Amino acid sequence: MLRLLVGLACLWLLVDSGFSYDVTNKPVTEDCLDCLCETMSGCNASAICVNGACGIFRITWGYWVEAGKITLPTDTALSDDAFTNCVNQPHCAANTVQNYMFKHGQDCNGDNHIDCLDFGALHKLGNLQCQGELPNIFAKVFYGCLKSKERLAEKKILETQETTSST
Repeated sequence: MLRLLVGLACLWLLVDSGFSYDVTNKPVTEDCLDCLCETMSGCNASAICVNGACGIFRITWGYWVEAGKITLPTDTALSDDAFTNCVNQPHCAANTVQNYMFKHGQDCNGDNHIDCLDFGALHKLGNLQCQGELPNIFAKVFYGCLKSKERLAEKKILETQETTSST
């Protein structure tokens, strides 16, 4: 009986310590996540790995580890497929990005403000090299996406102002 209780307690600890699907600290906005996704993979949600980088955000195993080994509810961090299962599932992958940015968030571009521009550099270049220059194609797509999001937000604000002023 004692052996059963000890076994169940160990199993509970293993499952509890390996389950980390929910993330509470989310410094990256939805628009920023959208642009990271668009820039990295075109938001192609098919379960794919290219040169060791997987999912819509093209997350590597090292990035996933640095982010805290986020897992799906059906996995533990010790599961053989925990990495690929998580990073190929959009919500788990987004939570991985959130955790990475919360852990490593820094002012990469020297403007004394941590924002999506910094998160883009962190994601592409890593936390130790984010002050470096972004590859041209990444920068063009990423900055273009952010500008598009900005224009949409401005348009919504103007439409809201017009609607409230006409009533």
